[in-house]
Amino acid sequence: MPSLLRQRELLRLEYEYEKAAYRREVEASGVERRVKRGDAWFPVNVGRHYYNSLDRLVVEITRSEEEETEHNFEYGRSVCFFGVDGSGMLRFCRFAAVVSYAEEHRMVVALPDEAALSELNALERPGVALHFDETTYRLMFEALDKVLMAKDNRLETLRNIVHVGRKPEWSAGSHLPPHLPWLNAAQASAVADVLRARDVLVVHGPPGTGKTTTLVEAVCEVLRREPQVLVCAQSNTAVDWITGQLADRGVAVLRMGNPTRVTDKMLANTYERRFEAHPDYPALWAIRRSIRQLYATPRKGRSESFHQKIARLRERADELELRIRHSLFDGARVIASTLAGAAHPLLTGHHFHTLFIDEAAQALEAACWIAMAKADRVILAGDHCQLPPTVKSVEAMRGGLGTTLMETLAQRHPEAVRLLTMQYRMNETLMRFSSEWFYDGKLVAAPEVKHRSLLDEMDWPLVWVEAEGVLPESPADVPNGLSETEHEETTGRSLTNRSEALRTLSALRAYVERIGRRRLLEERVDFGIISPYRAQVQLLRSLLRNDEYLRPLRKSITVNTVDAFQGQERDVVVVSLVRANEQGNIGFLNDLRRMNVAMTRAKMKLILVGDAETLCRHKFYATLHSRCHIEQRM
Repeated sequence: MPSLLRQRELLRLEYEYEKAAYRREVEASGVERRVKRGDAWFPVNVGRHYYNSLDRLVVEITRSEEEETEHNFEYGRSVCFFGVDGSGMLRFCRFAAVVSYAEEHRMVVALPDEAALSELNALERPGVALHFDETTYRLMFEALDKVLMAKDNRLETLRNIVHVGRKPEWSAGSHLPPHLPWLNAAQASAVADVLRARDVLVVHGPPGTGKTTTLVEAVCEVLRREPQVLVCAQSNTAVDWITGQLADRGVAVLRMGNPTRVTDKMLANTYERRFEAHPDYPALWAIRRSIRQLYATPRKGRSESFHQKIARLRERADELELRIRHSLFDGARVIASTLAGAAHPLLTGHHFHTLFIDEAAQALEAACWIAMAKADRVILAGDHCQLPPTVKSVEAMRGGLGTTLMETLAQRHPEAVRLLTMQYRMNETLMRFSSEWFYDGKLVAAPEVKHRSLLDEMDWPLVWVEAEGVLPESPADVPNGLSETEHEETTGRSLTNRSEALRTLSALRAYVERIGRRRLLEERVDFGIISPYRAQVQLLRSLLRNDEYLRPLRKSITVNTVDAFQGQERDVVVVSLVRANEQGNIGFLNDLRRMNVAMTRAKMKLILVGDAETLCRHKFYATLHSRCHIEQRM
């Protein structure tokens, strides 16, 4: 299977590149720099420790200082602890730990054992940082090996459909779902074909076309015919979103792992919370406590009866734990996890007829196979014309590691793709360019959004604020490693453009003045300020904090990267494009899928701020520029 062997080799290149980059970063980056980019907390307070409901030793960690930087800690990520002595020397702990869940200034971390806790408590001025995570790579390598060796089973069939050219099969006869008047024709057709597909189906959902709505209906219809399904996504955030939507429909969802947003509503669906709420849990907790108390006795006082008692207690604990586990899984209609989370030990031995993968266009193919090994058929939903998966190795990217399973299926089996065509987000003018460039002009604006606007017809929805003479972009002191940072930049630093950032806020102020702050507040109009570069985002946030005119609207203004805005929408969006240089180098803005995301977040007004002389040497930006109302320097 040459294509899969090639995938494995490219994945190895990415693994080696990322591991080496992590080592270089740790050696070269100071603590302050890692804190600034959200990859470390320092200093921290080590709080209480306890055994959680899954019998894992966990410890609470809080930031000692109120940092405004958004951090990158979330459930499942590997972390390491370090201390800084009086001379400023760093000393790293010998163990790795795993984030159980993380809030803005507090996280709970699972430790390997009590010896790790002792080592942590002995640290002078402790801190915590993200650690290179071997686990996900190991799971992906194992998944590819399993696919390569698959024979005479469903995994072999799915492999041959993706890589050999075997045609997907369909059930005979009509399988139209019950009347669903809240779906449009394309959505209803996609749901019907989900029921017909025996092997694979791709639900292609461009921005604003109700992909999640369609997916939720498809899951509900499949559950009328099957007892249980597996629902996965690449990120915890995407799993949280689909879990919440299904739970709101009254579907019994069991969320493996903890959510990104730690709220009571989200936690209520997690395996851990359900486990500790089970009627048998108090008895299990009491037995576990007894076992720990017995082990706390001096070794010299342990007789043979001690070991017999331990064995009896462990047997009873295992029996109760297994009973609780079966109860939770039997009562769930949907099991939800990240793609890597599908390899959770609790899911060992579980097999599903149907697997749904949401946001499939953001997942590496190898990650998808982790979950697909547990299913007979797979429904992939997403949009391969939006954000791709993160690949940091230039060699691996050029070799095709960034080509997703969804893309491969769409190219090899277009008959298995269902495009959603009615969009409900954007004014028709905002939609048209994206539709023509990325979706063959097939998108149609729903009547209720077609002419949506904050002002009258004189307010052109698509505006380009010219940035002639703007100062060239410059490297900012932000280390590489984030998906927003250009792969080809060897400086390892993100970019800023201060004069363009000032102009971006100036453009927003001018529009606010035109409409009126009072009206915007009364109507709760929200704004997004987007830049492809993380350093420019940090600069824009700093400028916004000091802008007195926009202060009353600050709660309704979100400033973030393109990646962070995926899946979101705002009434008004301003995009700072940053690039300005004599060479016409636009870096990773050449990835037009990223721009597709940035342009399609706005519902009523999109303002692009950029240096046309630099950007319009590229056909995409030249065409986009020609569609915009042009405003000269402000």
